[in-house]
Amino acid sequence: MRFLSFKQKIKKLPLFSTSLINTLTENPFTLKVQLTKWKKDGLITQLRKGLYVLGKKEREIEPSLFYLANQIFIPSYVSLESALAYYNLIPEYVHEVTSVTTRKTCKFKNEFGIFTYQHLKPNTYTGFNLIEELNKLKSLIALPEKAVVDFLYLNLSRFSKDNKDIFVESYRFQNCEKLNKRKIRFYAKMFNSKKLALICNLFIEELIK
Repeated sequence: MRFLSFKQKIKKLPLFSTSLINTLTENPFTLKVQLTKWKKDGLITQLRKGLYVLGKKEREIEPSLFYLANQIFIPSYVSLESALAYYNLIPEYVHEVTSVTTRKTCKFKNEFGIFTYQHLKPNTYTGFNLIEELNKLKSLIALPEKAVVDFLYLNLSRFSKDNKDIFVESYRFQNCEKLNKRKIRFYAKMFNSKKLALICNLFIEELIK
């Protein structure tokens, strides 16, 4: 299959997988060989094994980083530093796109950047919302309060009741007065951690009051 013919078939898709490719031809093996060449020529970009987007100059739909993060590792939702920055609860954070998942902790690196995923127990995998972004693509992102709780929980060893300044001095939390104290306590309770409950209450006392 020529590249132009392939492009016509998938150009309206923000990304495509090898499983989809298998439906486009009677000879999937040959097409997979072509994919390797097209990737080398910059006509397609690999996000992870088995998942691709058209190359920068070839694609008509530009996917957002949050959309890509959701799709690269399923299930997942954007949280932690990326969500906190999105809500302006910390200054802009662009080093990597941070997410949580019920699967194993892992990291992917591709032309779009670094995508990290940290594990949460299934009963705490909640508190996220669907937002519409670039090109009307939709992404899952933690609610502001859940992003805070996810962050505190996954960095719990760094916090103590005797260091009240760490929230602002080390992590530069800001604009926290708009957060809902009840929701923070509600999400923290799901983790069944006395220390997390203590640190969340300290966070509320120091930054929301």
